Amino acid sequence: MHEALLWEPDGDRVHCLLCPNDCRIAEGHRGICGVRENRRGTLYALTYGLVSSVAVDPIEKKPVFHFHPGSRALSLGSVGCSMRCGHCQNWQISRSSPGEKALLDHLPPEEVVSLADAQGCSGVAFTYNEPVIWIEYVLDVARACKDAGLYTVMVTNGYVTSAGLDLLGDVIDVWRVDVKGFSDRVYRDLCRVGSFRSILDAAERAKTRWSMHVEVVTNVIPTVNDDDETLAGIARWIQGALGPDTPWHITRFFPYLDLGYLEPTPIATLEHARRIGIETGLHFVFLGNVSVPGGEDTVCPGCGTVAIARDGYTVRRRRSRDGVCSQCGTSLGMVDPE
Repeated sequence: MHEALLWEPDGDRVHCLLCPNDCRIAEGHRGICGVRENRRGTLYALTYGLVSSVAVDPIEKKPVFHFHPGSRALSLGSVGCSMRCGHCQNWQISRSSPGEKALLDHLPPEEVVSLADAQGCSGVAFTYNEPVIWIEYVLDVARACKDAGLYTVMVTNGYVTSAGLDLLGDVIDVWRVDVKGFSDRVYRDLCRVGSFRSILDAAERAKTRWSMHVEVVTNVIPTVNDDDETLAGIARWIQGALGPDTPWHITRFFPYLDLGYLEPTPIATLEHARRIGIETGLHFVFLGNVSVPGGEDTVCPGCGTVAIARDGYTVRRRRSRDGVCSQCGTSLGMVDPE
């Protein structure tokens, strides 16, 4: 156990201030995330140092396309989540909590850097389950990474308070956020949370206040968030609040878990969503979870050159350097050390 950050006493309960679930937790109980528990009037983080998953991934798998493209990230996850999404692909860990998940190993923060170095990784990604609820461990690992010259990535649902985000601000380089819809209704029905505005606010703050590199993912689900109003709303928000160079990854839904009765997203729907993004003024709209020629390529908005050609998670060809197009010099909005 590790005493949690961001909480306050609330009578005979404790009030967790980390995410907008705003849990007030009775003695001996846990918050919605399942990993923060009130023990004798103190809030404890139960998963500090406990990992369910460790892997070496291309950063493109996160998916992150415009930050250190072609590099490898040591990817870490634990258990628990602040949402309960009906289509979660990692539900075995996201819906688990300590004591329910047998295969939890202890990985001290100081060992993460050594492991990343041994595996030839340029950075560390916190992923698989929701990393915000792991914030005490994330902070210690990320600080060690910064000292060692490794980049850091949060693969997150974005459900965090401003106070929680600000704790991470100095040590996180990439905020890769899911935007699952563009209304409270979709977030209530799909994710079991009350409001979506805080997710947008956090992403905007990550970029403007903390200068994080931000990329957005929307998993397009038939009958849930595939309507033009939703897709155009997300595209307009990205363009206006984050900027036209912000990558938008539009990914294909496959039937799973509570939404197993739906059909996979038609390719035509994904291509339509991409057109909406481009017509809105976004420069980089990618298609994921599907093989569409050119769907994952970075195309220069200035001259049309394929600046980075991708095949799945693999960078096949590059015509960019230092974040600009090698052909015409147009900025690609990319953090690229080459």
